Amino acid sequence: MITEILEVLFVLSAVLMAAYLVRHYIFTLTVAKKSKDNEIGLVATETVFESYQPKVSILIPARNEEHVIGRILQRMTELTYPKDKLQVIVIDDASTDKTGIIAEQYSVMHPYILVAKRSKEDGGRGKASALNAGIKWANGEIVLCFDADYYPQRDIVEKLVKEFKDPKVGAVQGRVVVLNEPRNIVTRLVALERVGGYRVDQEARDALGLITQFGGTVGGFKRTLLESLGGWDENILAEDTDLTFRIYLAGYKVKYVGDAECYEEAVENWRAYWRQRYRWARGHMQCAFKHWLRVLKCKELGLKEKIDGLLLLGVYFLPVVVLFSWIIGALLMFLKLWQYFYPFWITSSIALYSSIGNFAPFYEIGVGLHLDGRRRAQWLIPLLLFTLLYNIPICTKAVIDLLISKIMRKNNNYWVKTEHSGDGNCYIMNVIKPLEW
Repeated sequence: MITEILEVLFVLSAVLMAAYLVRHYIFTLTVAKKSKDNEIGLVATETVFESYQPKVSILIPARNEEHVIGRILQRMTELTYPKDKLQVIVIDDASTDKTGIIAEQYSVMHPYILVAKRSKEDGGRGKASALNAGIKWANGEIVLCFDADYYPQRDIVEKLVKEFKDPKVGAVQGRVVVLNEPRNIVTRLVALERVGGYRVDQEARDALGLITQFGGTVGGFKRTLLESLGGWDENILAEDTDLTFRIYLAGYKVKYVGDAECYEEAVENWRAYWRQRYRWARGHMQCAFKHWLRVLKCKELGLKEKIDGLLLLGVYFLPVVVLFSWIIGALLMFLKLWQYFYPFWITSSIALYSSIGNFAPFYEIGVGLHLDGRRRAQWLIPLLLFTLLYNIPICTKAVIDLLISKIMRKNNNYWVKTEHSGDGNCYIMNVIKPLEW
């Protein structure tokens, strides 16, 4: 009886990994087919730039970001969007360094830059809490969000805002590119993940009419929609994923704008990587528990959107499934049931690397790098196996901690912010074209 149960569980885990494998193959082929620019579309885009210029509010949450806040605020002064239709709100989230001082200096020189200060009692509760405080100051029809360590293109506001001409678009998402990629092996691997996630994965979802994900930064919303949804959920660590699904469940969609690029300062060591990915994993799992049934029942979503939505919600459970399949496989080996599980063990081994690779599969990254003209960086792709192995304990700990908190009925979320050194400043002159090493 035990062996039969193990066989069924092993087959189910292999089928689940195969489902992600097929999904990523479809995404890769879709983007490869759609790789050539449409010149007619580019001309039409320029026309929209001139005809649609709503009032825009930009939110920049910042807690102890003295090393990077000046960089993004300087860029805010260089944006090509009309300044009389622009409002920049820096949320000083109870910072204890010079973040507030630097922001105030820019506010004095530029009237459209405001500083919303939060007290020690109210601040430090996470990004969602800071954004909810900042939205109260916003008067724009469109609200955009940028993290403090980001460095956007000068015309990024025009590129993002134009998509709101479509009444079905409730939110937009631009492309994230790693600014400090040449720093070390960690930043280079993070850069590869970003290529797979944005150059291929996000673009494919948008092209196929699936669930395009808002990434929490380099994007924005219609303010009226955001207010009707009650703002950001402060009890969810992945407030961006949560908001993505609430937008779709409300009958709107998220539009991906691949040419709206913004450059981020990626984590520079494995400890910071762990902390960041643990927060992402646990927050994403919270969203899975919150939304999976709503996705199935939603009349606003078609069948393909529901399938993609469930796969998207479950993506951070996948490394746990991999670990689970290894354990079951080892037990079956111990029981000497080769004739039953051997084909599935092969399937599991193939799917292990090709379908996950930290959620950006190697062929998606390979195609993305090829389309970006970055052939030398492709030599790093085999090292993504290490990030997969590293994400297994991260995601396993996240799911265990989340289950314990649910059993104990305690909301023990603790927001650990990503530290930024400001070392990305030395790469600013090079970000006008893809970084190469």
